[in-house]
Amino acid sequence: MDARKVSELKGFVQMCGTNPEVLHLPEMGFLRTWMESMGATIPPPPKTRDRCQGGCPCGPPPTSAAEPEPEPPLRSESEESDLEIDQEGVIEPDTDEPQEMGEFDNIEVTEEMMDQANEKKIAAIDALGEGDLQKALDLFTEAIKLNPCVAIMYAKRASVFIQMKKPNAAIRDCDRAISINPDSAQPYKWRGKAHRLLGHWEDAAKDLATACKLDYDEDASAMLKEVQPKANKIMEHRRKYERKKEEKDIQERQERVKKAREEHARVQRVLLDSQVEPLLACLVWVIS
Repeated sequence: MDARKVSELKGFVQMCGTNPEVLHLPEMGFLRTWMESMGATIPPPPKTRDRCQGGCPCGPPPTSAAEPEPEPPLRSESEESDLEIDQEGVIEPDTDEPQEMGEFDNIEVTEEMMDQANEKKIAAIDALGEGDLQKALDLFTEAIKLNPCVAIMYAKRASVFIQMKKPNAAIRDCDRAISINPDSAQPYKWRGKAHRLLGHWEDAAKDLATACKLDYDEDASAMLKEVQPKANKIMEHRRKYERKKEEKDIQERQERVKKAREEHARVQRVLLDSQVEPLLACLVWVIS
C-alpha cells in the first residue's frame, strides 16, 4: 500500500477526531454508513446556536464578520412630523449685538456709585410706568454700569427686553442675574417668559416652575399652566422616539449578528471543503 496514501488517510482520521462535524457532511454519507455497520457510534452534529458567538479565542474570527452598517441618523423628518405644538405667541429671535453688562469683575463700587445707580433705577421704573421702554432701558443700563453687582437690576432690564420683544437679550440679562444670585425668583420668571416667546417650551416650564418655587407669583404661575402641557407633550414624544430608536437599534444588531453568523458558517464550510476533498479522494482510493 502506498505510504503517502496511508499518511493522508491518517491525517483525515485525525481531522475527524478533532472536528467530528466533518462526518456529517452530505458527501460523507457512505463513510457514516460503513462506520455504523462496523458498530461505531457517530456523535450528533453540533448545534450552531450553542457555539461561541465571538469575543473569545474559540469564537469566529473578526475578519469573517460582515462590516457593521452605519448608525441611523438621530432624528428623521417623518418621526418629527407627528409632533404638533401650538406656536401661537412665538416670535422670531432677536439678533441684536449683546447689551452692555458693566465691568462685573473689574470695578470697585463706591457708596456714591450705589446711590447714583439707585436713582437711575427709580427713574427707569418711572419711565417704564409711563410706557417709555427705550428710556427705561437706557436708565437701567446706566444703573448697571454704575453698580453691576446687583442681580435685580439685570432682572428689571430683562423685563423691559421682554416688552420690547427681545427674548434673547432678556435671557442674557437673566443669566447674569442668576450667576450673581441663584436664589432670586425674578430672573427665572423673566427668562421663562423669554423662552416662551421663543417657543422653548421645556426651558420655559423649568424656569417658571423654579420662579414659583422660590417665590410664588401669579403671573409666572399662569404662564406655567400654559407652557407645561406643551413641555409634557414634547417630553412624551421624545420618550416615544427613544423607545422606537432603541427597538430599531436592537433589530439592526440582531440582523448584523445573523449576517455575521451566516458569513462565518459560509467561510468555515469553504475551508472545510478545501480540506476534505483531497482526503476524501484518498479515502475512496484506499477503500477501493
